[in-house]
Amino acid sequence: MIRSEQIEPCAAAEHSGAWARRHVLDIEDFSVPEIELVMQTTSAMKEILSRPLKKVPALRGKTVVTLFYEASTRTRGSFEMAAKHLSADVVNMTAQASSVTKGESLINTLNTIEAIGADIIIMRHPLSGAHYCAAPHVKANLVNAGDGWHAHPTQALLDLYTILNRKGRIAGLKVVIVGDVKHSRVAHSNIWCLTKMGANVVVCGPPTLLPEGLKTAQLLFPGIGVETNIEKAVKDADVVMELRLQKERMQSGLLPGLRDFIAGYQLDSKRLALTKPDSIVMHPGPVNEDVELAADVLHGGRSVVNDQVTNGVAVRMAILYLLAGSREQ
Repeated sequence: MIRSEQIEPCAAAEHSGAWARRHVLDIEDFSVPEIELVMQTTSAMKEILSRPLKKVPALRGKTVVTLFYEASTRTRGSFEMAAKHLSADVVNMTAQASSVTKGESLINTLNTIEAIGADIIIMRHPLSGAHYCAAPHVKANLVNAGDGWHAHPTQALLDLYTILNRKGRIAGLKVVIVGDVKHSRVAHSNIWCLTKMGANVVVCGPPTLLPEGLKTAQLLFPGIGVETNIEKAVKDADVVMELRLQKERMQSGLLPGLRDFIAGYQLDSKRLALTKPDSIVMHPGPVNEDVELAADVLHGGRSVVNDQVTNGVAVRMAILYLLAGSREQ
């Protein structure tokens, strides 16, 4: 067990046996011991966040750069807070305020950021797979903060931690993911992470918003189910995770209209009553209130949406701490 008082600068010896990765590009290739180590380290970071002085010197002397090609509040803010709690120097960059607007390539941008002294680069990019293309060309640790429809590994880890913190276990739980699964990097990473840890995942949404090839996916994920009827999907669920609906899905003809989605897939109190009495409600944010989640459900006692945001800081502290140690090995 890693205790918070053991979080010293680059204490690689604490985790060298289970953590050897230089980058966090996806959750797909994480081993179970690696995920467990992140959960364990997150608990130590949560203890730090409970102190009056929420700061330790673990990343003192390190520079963390956030590079976001898309807008973000929760992910970017929590990474910045996480780095500052670990005493790192933080530089925030956006594509709109960089030489990207002058035609600079992704690789050249990352090389420039490295040249100014970045040790860890946290990047969000609109193109799926951008981080895999970039990783071979950088010496800094690279963290995927979301890429296209592909992956959002730290969101999956914070969701896992939130469930574990509330339910005490993952194996055997019924987790229902509702909404635009097809275009959701959050859903894709959660499916990998949750099934790997033993949860039974059910994806639910309109047929037009469910990924093609689900029968093949069920061979890869024996614990996954598919359902287009939300009442059937959430029956006896331990966790219901609604996904944000993007307006462009209606504009592109994938949905007939907002009212139809609300009628068919909003989690309201009546549908929540079909879940287990101790179920929890999740959402990666930002929430379209009274669209994905009815207001009384969003603000009710079973909602852990704010917990997800808080836990996001601790999980990202854990990731930064582990990556900083990997540079010292």
